[in-house]
Amino acid sequence: MTQEGAAATATDRAPCAPFVSRLSVTAIKGFALEHPDKVELAVHGAVGDRDFVVVDAEDRLVSITKTGAWVGLRATYDREADRLGVRDADGGVWEGQVAFGAPVDVDMFGLRRSPGRVVEGPWSALLSDRAGRAVRLVRTDGPGDGSDVHPVTFLGDATVDHLAREAGLATVDARRFRMLFAIGGSPAHAEDGWEGRRVRVGDAVVEVGGPVPRCAGVTRHPDGGDRDVPVVRMIKAYRGLQDTELGPGVALGVYGRVIRPGRVRVGDAVELAD
Repeated sequence: MTQEGAAATATDRAPCAPFVSRLSVTAIKGFALEHPDKVELAVHGAVGDRDFVVVDAEDRLVSITKTGAWVGLRATYDREADRLGVRDADGGVWEGQVAFGAPVDVDMFGLRRSPGRVVEGPWSALLSDRAGRAVRLVRTDGPGDGSDVHPVTFLGDATVDHLAREAGLATVDARRFRMLFAIGGSPAHAEDGWEGRRVRVGDAVVEVGGPVPRCAGVTRHPDGGDRDVPVVRMIKAYRGLQDTELGPGVALGVYGRVIRPGRVRVGDAVELAD
């Protein structure tokens, strides 16, 4: 089913019948999002999502919070064949076998250390040139270990629409939040009420966690990478601070933990399983 087909089908659903309206993944953290029709959800998250990260000279993660230089780049990765491809909006393409260099212990915002290996070849030079600073591309040893805190996230479409209304805007682009699952067919902030519950998403079952704290990365335009809308301030203005597992913060959306792996497709129902 295509994304457009799923949206058309959604109009026939009963009100308050949640469904997956969009999937968002990226092989390299901080790159443009891809929106596939389906993903394989494993214990570590969506297969192929955030297998690579970019680090600075001190092995610290360089995320979209720090730079939007790579949001115009798209990446594909075949883990079995170890082949990586990067393309830009102007038609530039970089492809090749992934060769691994020195081991790296990536500092993930001071939250944890994520082991990986530097990717040799043209990749680090390409990313450094785009960012105007020396960086290196790293593939994490664990699939999906490039996620900030948890690899599964939910955010309701109605929640984003509500944020826009509260801020006096016509729309807010939900891609800013870079969430795995966008959820249609539910009231604003309905996902907050799922905390501690198990939900069936397609063939998978996920235990819903607590709120996702938002950082300055959401202020960046999802295509251009420039900071153009004060989204964090907008959320705080009507929601205030919430308790998150990282402490009090400005939150929107919720985390999840995979209980039963399985395939998830755009248009699949999201149903309480407990």
